[in-house]
Amino acid sequence: MRSHAHTRAIIAGMRALLKFLLVIVLLAAVGFGGAWWWAGRMSGPTINLKYPDRFVGQSTALDLTLQAPEGRFTHASVTLAQNGVNHDIFTLAPQAGAANTDAKKEAADRLYVIKPLNRKAIPDLRTGPARITVRAARPVLYGLREIETVVTRDVQVRLEPPQLAVLSSFHYVNHGGSEFVVYRATPEDVASGVRVGDKEYPGFPAKGVGITSDPALRVAFFALLFDQPLAAPMQVFARDEAGNEAVAALDNRVFPKPYQKSRIEIDDRFLGRVVPAIGGNTPSLDLPQGDLLAGFLKINGDLRRENNAYIAGLAKKTSPELMFMDAFEQLGDSQVEAKFADTRTYIYKGKDVDQQVHLGFDLAVTANVPIKAAQKGVILHAAYLGIYGNCVIIDHGMGVQSLYGHLSSIGVKVGDRVEKGQVIGRSGMTGLAGGDHLHFTMLVGGQQVTPVDWWSKQWMEDRVLRKIKAAGGPAS
Repeated sequence: MRSHAHTRAIIAGMRALLKFLLVIVLLAAVGFGGAWWWAGRMSGPTINLKYPDRFVGQSTALDLTLQAPEGRFTHASVTLAQNGVNHDIFTLAPQAGAANTDAKKEAADRLYVIKPLNRKAIPDLRTGPARITVRAARPVLYGLREIETVVTRDVQVRLEPPQLAVLSSFHYVNHGGSEFVVYRATPEDVASGVRVGDKEYPGFPAKGVGITSDPALRVAFFALLFDQPLAAPMQVFARDEAGNEAVAALDNRVFPKPYQKSRIEIDDRFLGRVVPAIGGNTPSLDLPQGDLLAGFLKINGDLRRENNAYIAGLAKKTSPELMFMDAFEQLGDSQVEAKFADTRTYIYKGKDVDQQVHLGFDLAVTANVPIKAAQKGVILHAAYLGIYGNCVIIDHGMGVQSLYGHLSSIGVKVGDRVEKGQVIGRSGMTGLAGGDHLHFTMLVGGQQVTPVDWWSKQWMEDRVLRKIKAAGGPAS
């Protein structure tokens, strides 16, 4: 009896142990299943495909960032699919990790990939649509599972550069002055214009000057700035959205122009008049307290650069339509007190304290005379503007604008359309002015140029209107 009881006890104990082990196994299975489910809901690597955005061109590069915790990836790849064929661009093998020569590890959790995407890297690449696919996976659950992220992007491959031809000839440029070119650029959606040294001047559809016979025709005003070398290269360019660019030489002849130098005495009376007034009208300007000379130097330097940067930015608001077909008008019966690109040395108590270049003409008649628009256009600015005081800027189309500074009063508002000869304000001595006069300058593509060209009927006829007429546009 005792033997049977002992056996039954052993069997019962084994059953209990089996039940316990079964529970443990079930709990482990449930736990593992939960961990597997939780791991599956974790996010995969972050993929930032910066370039290409929409187009692939002759010099496009893949610019890609992959990010995962601790920089751990099980695999990563980039392919470009076109015409049913997948081209391998980049592959990160598990064993390679950050040591892969195509990837650069610049942070603990990031890999940076930059690779060429062109016909040299992909010999079978063709013009047309393509799809880029980026895959990246990282390990989770102690490497028992991986989470993958996939990013795709449809792009257009463009491998042929734009077509470009200069149609106008005899481009004669005064140093500090302006010129005009007619050219043809295709396809019609390419960005184009003129490059002089490191400055670019946008081109505009020729329909804006009345040439409608050829939608591929473009026109552009450009300039050789006073501080650019006489031998600065000049070329017409056309650049598509894929970055492909074509250039054409621009035949030109440059005429040097001498610029004057002047020395201007400033005193405490002048400083006491202009510094507080400019500071009071320019809330963003932080002037040193109790030091008028230091305030003047900040205005004449920092604020001058800030004002000119703002003026240059207005070029983006220009109209694609040329609003004039004749010369600009100089302030009537005015005396020239300062010319364009004069280098001014400022003297205070016998010492040279500053030097700046005066980019305009100072024209004086008598105090408070009516100031008229030099040409028809649209008002872009009509308010106080730092060193220019009360200032009006008029857009005349195709990047051509005129500026009127130091006004005592303004008689127009932004958005007004004005005619040539229409009164826009009165002369004064607001801003950085020593006496009542008009500061007048011309702008081409946001760059300040001499007004002398624009006041000349002969220059307007030879340099602009003749070319428009030769290309099929209306006569002046």
